[in-house]
Amino acid sequence: MTSRTTTARAFLPDFKVEKHFSRWEFTARYHLTASDAESMPMAELLAMADDHDRRAWDTLELGYTETFGDPALREAIAQTYENVDADQIICFSGAEEGLYLAMQTLLGPQDHAIVITPNYQSAETVPLSLCAVTGVALDPTANWALDVDALIAAIRPNTQVVSVNFPNNPTGKVIDAADFQRIAQVCAERDIWLFSDEVHRGLERDPAGTLPQAADISSTALSLNVMSKSLGLPGLRIGWIACQDSEVRSRLERAKHYTTICNSAPSEVLARIALKARKKILARNDAIVRANLPLFDAFFADFPDLFQWAPPEGSCVCFPRYLGEDGVENFCEALVQEAGVLLLPASTFGSELNPVPADRFRIGIGRRDPQPALDVFARWLKKRG
Repeated sequence: MTSRTTTARAFLPDFKVEKHFSRWEFTARYHLTASDAESMPMAELLAMADDHDRRAWDTLELGYTETFGDPALREAIAQTYENVDADQIICFSGAEEGLYLAMQTLLGPQDHAIVITPNYQSAETVPLSLCAVTGVALDPTANWALDVDALIAAIRPNTQVVSVNFPNNPTGKVIDAADFQRIAQVCAERDIWLFSDEVHRGLERDPAGTLPQAADISSTALSLNVMSKSLGLPGLRIGWIACQDSEVRSRLERAKHYTTICNSAPSEVLARIALKARKKILARNDAIVRANLPLFDAFFADFPDLFQWAPPEGSCVCFPRYLGEDGVENFCEALVQEAGVLLLPASTFGSELNPVPADRFRIGIGRRDPQPALDVFARWLKKRG
């Protein structure tokens, strides 16, 4: 287990994952690294609407909406929590806006933050643009375990935020609920904000291992979630933060005035339709992941000299190891150029805080019918020898 502290810098670097996607996501023939579950057509989602929401959709006027989010949408979001009500929700244009504005709101130049690595890049680069940051690494030699003692030891008198992400992107790791509760308790005792990225929650292999949502168990926690990942509706661009602290919510609203101001009215209606049908949609997406797992198991079993593979504990992404002599960067580049199969190499998750194992790549298992992509992938590998 390693941890490393880096001082603040005054700029945001290129977003490596998004830069890679800008080049390949819509030109590669096979997208095998998606972090979202299979999406659905508009007609399928609208068919799930109750009479009230269908009328709201059909009569919708395209005006501005409330900065905090549509009250009916926030009520639907609150129904997914145990101890959070609609007034304790603020909506954003996707999870990225929520993450960005939360860090801008909670951190200043004299502060310190702790961030779990590996992660979605902005979880560390946004704090790094504001203050000193310590990264606490998941251990790849121990199934990406988190050393909670190391995390607690990294806390300083000026630590303002501890940022965690479970189920983890890109590893698919889910820590024990007791460890998560301990982190939340320590943060509360020391008046530290626990920022919990929960966007992949709901697709755990063992439902009994599903973690509580941080905002449900702590008054000093912020829970980030979104329509994009487990629900598979990224085109709606609706995310939210749940937080029991009214002053933090007010500061987030004022910060949002400088970005999107308000969300898309059509997206808000569609999001609340989906949230009311959340159990049905999650069951659909969970079934897709479970049907896909044997296909990926069989694929990687055919190439034991090239890969070390284990399925994710949660989410629809994982981080296998590539054993080839050419290295994972050359491997992923050749694969997409020669066979049209897109993966994300380790460099796209590179961290300034802690080195990410250089032999890893992210693969996604949440899209329907991955077999054609796996067949092309296998033929390409066999042709290479």
